[in-house]
Amino acid sequence: MSQIEKLIGKLTKTPAPKDFSWSQLQRVMKHFGYKELEGDGSRKKFVHLETKHKVLLHKRHPDSTLIGPQIEDIIESLKSQGYLKNDN
Repeated sequence: MSQIEKLIGKLTKTPAPKDFSWSQLQRVMKHFGYKELEGDGSRKKFVHLETKHKVLLHKRHPDSTLIGPQIEDIIESLKSQGYLKNDN
């Protein structure tokens, strides 16, 4: 299993991981074709390079680990674009 597959598995694990870092999210999003853009302050945006689909997030600081609702939003967004399988 590759490192990116392990990260995707960690991201989609139930219950949501409590230690998924911003840098890990950047790697997953890049894998799916997204580029990170800066927003105002701690607002961040991932934009898919082909479809222009956007995922908007707040980067927490000083601890940049993701919290449950952020992970849920990311998973739902990636599922809606067909990058992750629906559990149904």
